[in-house]
Amino acid sequence: MEIRRFLEKLSLGTPTPGGGSASALAGALSAALVAMTAGLSLKQGRLRKEEVEDIRKRALAIQKRLLRAVDEDAKSYEAVLKAFRLPKNTERGRLHRSRIIQKAYQEATATPQWVCQLSIQLLEYSKTLIFKGNPNAISDAGVAAFLADAALAGGLLNININLVPGTEKTFLKKMHSLMGRWEKKGNQLRGEIEKALHEIHGI
Repeated sequence: MEIRRFLEKLSLGTPTPGGGSASALAGALSAALVAMTAGLSLKQGRLRKEEVEDIRKRALAIQKRLLRAVDEDAKSYEAVLKAFRLPKNTERGRLHRSRIIQKAYQEATATPQWVCQLSIQLLEYSKTLIFKGNPNAISDAGVAAFLADAALAGGLLNININLVPGTEKTFLKKMHSLMGRWEKKGNQLRGEIEKALHEIHGI
């Protein structure tokens, strides 16, 4: 979706696109900045050419995946809204509607799971570029890190909001375990990045 049109739709009083799509876009922007900073680090910095090219290649792939996630998140929540519109005037209808709603909510966690996983990778790449990349592009790598952190936080929020009462216990346990792991890793990386920016580069 073209950026201006996306922002116009985001500002409307409608459920989609919403925070999940915005989180994915923040991640895509982070990935673009990681790729840019890697490109600027080909001739300056302490990374080998192969390392820089690998980071750039992976960041561009993540950018494409997260850009798709912008639309995917909106579509998955539209499926939740569609499930709520199912008839509930009979007992059989109510049971069917309940099952479809639960399924839609579970499927709505898929895209923010991708956002979380890929945001962790982007934090890792940003950290590497802050420590070893082109020193003249430190602020760009820092912005990439902060955008990835925002995308991760948004992804976690969107998973949690879709874990509604009645969610199947095995799925619930799996999601809480993953969320805890991602949050812990994100906090660790953010702390290391903030310390590096402050102590090493005086930002």
